[in-house]
Amino acid sequence: METVLSIQKLTKNFGKLCAVNHLDLEVLRGQVFGLLGPNGSGKTTTLGMLMGVVNLTSGSFSWFGETATHHTRKKIGAVLEHPIFYPYLSGQKNLELNAMIKGADPKNIAKVLDTVELTARKDDKYRTYSLGMKQRLAIASALVSDPIILILDEPTNGLDPMGIAEIREIIKKIAAEGKTIILASHLLDEVQKVCTHFAVLKRGTLMHVGPVDDVGKGEEIVEVHAYHDDLGVLLQEFVGSASIKRESGLYQVMMKDGFHSKDLNHFLFDKGIVASHLATRKKSLEKQFLEILSDTSHKS
Repeated sequence: METVLSIQKLTKNFGKLCAVNHLDLEVLRGQVFGLLGPNGSGKTTTLGMLMGVVNLTSGSFSWFGETATHHTRKKIGAVLEHPIFYPYLSGQKNLELNAMIKGADPKNIAKVLDTVELTARKDDKYRTYSLGMKQRLAIASALVSDPIILILDEPTNGLDPMGIAEIREIIKKIAAEGKTIILASHLLDEVQKVCTHFAVLKRGTLMHVGPVDDVGKGEEIVEVHAYHDDLGVLLQEFVGSASIKRESGLYQVMMKDGFHSKDLNHFLFDKGIVASHLATRKKSLEKQFLEILSDTSHKS
């Protein structure tokens, strides 16, 4: 797959503060790539450097294998902060003005309004829009030049649950059209639900990078309960048990590689025990995220 963004040792210092520290990353075409980290982790600064609005201290990056220029940035649509729209103009008119400034084809406007689900409100004045609609118009504005890459900085910030769900669905729809998306967020749920890959930043340092689907791989915990006095002792006899602990009246069995809940169920059944509760638990992104952030090593 084509590398659309390559970052090497990217660093930004603000006086004595190191906001981004020797960052190395690659984003491939078609990925929905999440930059995940708490506030102050360097996500917005990184995106600012990539878009040329923040000067880097050292390191380098390239778009599509080329040094960033005005020409390469034309292939990128970005929502880094709330764009300036005219409150007395309609959504349609604001986008027409935006297209003119960017030299984009005005024929794209109808399509992007449909993508962000604002067609029905396109003739209403911007000042009548809800916060969620304003954010959707900002995304439409970034899409009007039909970019290859879309960059979104905290796209659901300040939105209510319905607004968050709407933005998520729009991001999925844009990704399904084949666009590469780079998304900065401090929300684990957002990254887990819309991203294919993610990187975790902590105080400007890369702590982890990989596919979202790999979260929880290699660790399977089976919760089990059965009406048997010596269940804890029996579970230790099961060859697939790596460790066992009791929590809230249930036994939590950490499985060895290659063993699953069905194997444990067979084992109990062979002992004449029928489990009243048997459930598999994978490590959540939240648990992995917290482990990564508490990790003192440079990179996991």
